[in-house]
Amino acid sequence: MGFPGVWMTESESMIYRVVPKCACSTIGQIMFHSDHGRFFDGDIHDATEGMHKWAQEHSHDPIERAVRAHEAVTFTCVRNPYARILSSFFDKIAGIQRNGRRYRGNLVPQLIQRYGIDVGSPENDFEFDQVASFRRFLLFARDTIRFRKPMEPDIHWSAMSGHIATFIVNGGRYDQIFHTESFNEGMRKVLDQADTKVQMDLEQVPRFNESEGHGSKRAHKVSEYFDDLSRHLIWEIYKDDFQLFKYDFDDPDNKFAVAEVDIDEVHAKLGR
Repeated sequence: MGFPGVWMTESESMIYRVVPKCACSTIGQIMFHSDHGRFFDGDIHDATEGMHKWAQEHSHDPIERAVRAHEAVTFTCVRNPYARILSSFFDKIAGIQRNGRRYRGNLVPQLIQRYGIDVGSPENDFEFDQVASFRRFLLFARDTIRFRKPMEPDIHWSAMSGHIATFIVNGGRYDQIFHTESFNEGMRKVLDQADTKVQMDLEQVPRFNESEGHGSKRAHKVSEYFDDLSRHLIWEIYKDDFQLFKYDFDDPDNKFAVAEVDIDEVHAKLGR
């Protein structure tokens, strides 16, 4: 199985388990900069050199060796499940991708046909009923995760605990898991623990949000998207994410975690 979704600096100072929609573009750029003293020119997900990634065959041995030795600081980053699924919807379903097309080709037309979702178009300035369409998307996301129909769950809306667990189950161990909502504080702890080539001022690092500006902007506060049924579905899908990563299920508008992540608890529960 190995270590899918793992990135590592070439200097082997940091090992990161990518969790989609949790500041992964910014984290990847910080890792790249910590080795090379510059940011990667483009989307860090497209980088094929300058950083080890499990998706690259030549990176398998270095990553495997470094994970087993556990000398590099090993970390990941999580995000409020309410905000994360909303971000997935506006980026991947309602948004136009970097290539100028809809995400995954025929996925959006399929959702329009099967679930009655409307996502607007450039012609009408992406105007549509965001709340109604999001709630229908949520039903689709639940179907993919619980029943694997009409397709396998997508990495952008499958549970964070599932991504994070693969690393533990295959023999890895995290030193730190921090919240996107207190990004600089969490990333600073990682950098302080890592033996990096280049020192960084996190206050000066831009946010590399590759999906920004390609479709509709969220028009309402978070809680307005989630009625009783939606919250029931969210709990069904993301119960472990709320409990393990200490987010407030009762108040969708409270994006901040209510406690620090208990690393030992995460390893005990996800390592089974």
